[in-house]
Amino acid sequence: MLLVNFIRQQADYVKERLSVRHFKQLQLVDELISLDESRRKWQVERDELQSKVNAASKEIGSLMRTGDTAGAEKLKAEVAAWKQQMEATAEIDVIEKQMHDILVQIPNLPSPLVPAGKTPEDNVVVREGGVVPAFGFTAKPHWDLVAQRGLIDFELGNKLTGSGFPVYRGKGARLQRAMIQYFLDYNTAAGYLEVQPPLMVNEASAYGTGQLPDKEGQMYHATVDNFYLIPTSEVPLTNIYRDEIVKETELPVRMTAYTPCFRREAGSYGKDVRGLNRLHQFDKVEIVQLVQPEKSYEALDEMVAHVERLIQSLELPYRILRLCGGDMGFTSALTYDFEVFSAAQEKWLEVSSVSNFESYQTNRMKIRHKDAHGKTQLLHSLNGSSLALPRILAALLENNQTEKGGIRIPAALHPSLGADSI
Repeated sequence: MLLVNFIRQQADYVKERLSVRHFKQLQLVDELISLDESRRKWQVERDELQSKVNAASKEIGSLMRTGDTAGAEKLKAEVAAWKQQMEATAEIDVIEKQMHDILVQIPNLPSPLVPAGKTPEDNVVVREGGVVPAFGFTAKPHWDLVAQRGLIDFELGNKLTGSGFPVYRGKGARLQRAMIQYFLDYNTAAGYLEVQPPLMVNEASAYGTGQLPDKEGQMYHATVDNFYLIPTSEVPLTNIYRDEIVKETELPVRMTAYTPCFRREAGSYGKDVRGLNRLHQFDKVEIVQLVQPEKSYEALDEMVAHVERLIQSLELPYRILRLCGGDMGFTSALTYDFEVFSAAQEKWLEVSSVSNFESYQTNRMKIRHKDAHGKTQLLHSLNGSSLALPRILAALLENNQTEKGGIRIPAALHPSLGADSI
């Protein structure tokens, strides 16, 4: 959530940056400033009345001690009138509610590094790596490969729950576990603290990271207890520090977690959701950082390099995209997407997003620190997938299949899997 003072002082800049997102409700900026002006006027009146009440209360006590009962009673009548006037300033509470309702509709401001553009086709390829395999035979898509080997049963998942809830079996389940173990070990070796958070969060947590009120339709909601199944472990991890002032000695905060993730993916259908391409429940290992504002873009570059080395270790062809304004998430200031190439499907699959949210989330959660001058300031939050498993698994299976029917496993996974092939 943006700061009201910043919006008021930099209104033209705010509108210009929101235009990069193709945000259609720029009038909300003017409405917010107008409401803030009214709020400030009411606040001045309330403060002046409160000051009079405080001063009069002291004087009443003094008059009573000297026996001037008449003077004290007269002053009490004035205090009663002032308090009645203060009740009229309750309009402030209404205005503040209106301001909050507007603030949650305004997305984060894109960084100056965000390219112009409206659709995914306008995203900028930062760099590419790895080698796209060239087969001398017709490569099979992963849904055929896993069906032939009994690695994943999509129909059984449909029977147990519904579409988008696959069942991993045998070596398919073991490969999932091997990747999770490898990703967590890779992250902890880089200094990330492993955390095992809850899989459901309350409304305050979902609001803190921006899932509410922007994405409520995409989350599974346990209505009796008003809990939400997490769409990513970013939500509980970042909220660990909600309403806290983090000590400088604890910064930067680095956390990693493996969790199942749950997303309704309403409206998703067609060939692009076949197999592992888009699921309602999937496994993901996440990394999160909380850092001082002046260090957040250095941290972002570090996280991008961290995820890039992880994908390189899996021997997958990949590319890194800097997302344009029209394709960014609501809370992000700058996002890099990682895609790996699926040889059988002959297309790029997104496997990670690494984002800097600056102070947008931390303002909602009131995650702060004291700077070198002792002033309390908001921290910046960042997160990234390291990695999301379904499409990584799809690419590993498709890109490493052999003509004889075997599937080669990258060397990095051999220790966790206990095998070099399937």
